[in-house]
Amino acid sequence: MTTGSTWWVAFALFVFAMLALDLGVFHRHAHEVKMREALASSAVWISLGLLFNAGIYFGWIGGYTGPQRAQAALEFLTGYLIEYSLSVDNVFVFALVFKYFHIAPLHQHRVLFWGILGALVMRGGLIFAGIALIHHFHWIIYLFGLVLVVSGVKMWKSEEVKLEPEKNHIIGLVRRIFPVATGAYGQKFFVRQGGVLAATPLFIVLVFVEWSDVVFAVDSIPAILAVTSDPFVVFTSNVMAMLGLRTLYFAVAQIMQKFHLLHYGLSVLLVFIGTKMIIADWFKIPTATSLGVIAFILAVSVAASLTWPKPVEPGASREA
Repeated sequence: MTTGSTWWVAFALFVFAMLALDLGVFHRHAHEVKMREALASSAVWISLGLLFNAGIYFGWIGGYTGPQRAQAALEFLTGYLIEYSLSVDNVFVFALVFKYFHIAPLHQHRVLFWGILGALVMRGGLIFAGIALIHHFHWIIYLFGLVLVVSGVKMWKSEEVKLEPEKNHIIGLVRRIFPVATGAYGQKFFVRQGGVLAATPLFIVLVFVEWSDVVFAVDSIPAILAVTSDPFVVFTSNVMAMLGLRTLYFAVAQIMQKFHLLHYGLSVLLVFIGTKMIIADWFKIPTATSLGVIAFILAVSVAASLTWPKPVEPGASREA
């Protein structure tokens, strides 16, 4: 089913309204986001995602009718869960890059706000490009599936997240275009030094956050396209999960070490979804089954992490 343009406009207005409320009211003044605030905000965003899902199911959102409503709602929930779970690695990278560039907690929300906003625009383009490619070149679905399987295998073999901003070509390009200002400049991305426009370290971090999302989108977008090719469901489930990513960071960044086995679960998840895409023409796995498998994989990896905690070694770190 093709969702009418009215719903696309309404969803865009809703997203911009939520972002304006977040930045203009709740974070009008820079402050460090504490655990209690982060958990409350995460609960709000997750509730909004589930309410949106219920709206699709009951036919209030998207214009779906009859059996389409239940199927679209199930696909949205599956895509939402996939995006949220795969965002865990994003959260850890955010924590590392903030520590690497010595960004004070006071200014981290501003970076994540604009980083996520840029990611929404970028992902929108990638989603529609991916759907168009699958529509015109069906064989590319096998390529997407293979990418997910390979990514899953790599994630299984890699126990550490490596962070090397000094070797990143995008960061190098920014530094060639703009001189980097020295000193602390609060929440400013650009300042003038000696009459020359210079980028602050905060802007360098923003670029790195955007670049990291491009890398992670290579996995997450094909994963959602394995569930459905409905543009409205793919886009809205991705966006609703991304909107909650900022608060997810503040809520779990400090306790990520407790879930040291989660990356194994995510690797199995990627292999499962990739295999689902590859065999879809011969054996179609129902969306409900996929949702159950994904939830089971995540639950087992989290439970295993808590049951067998990682031994704490003096001076041990997961940093690069």
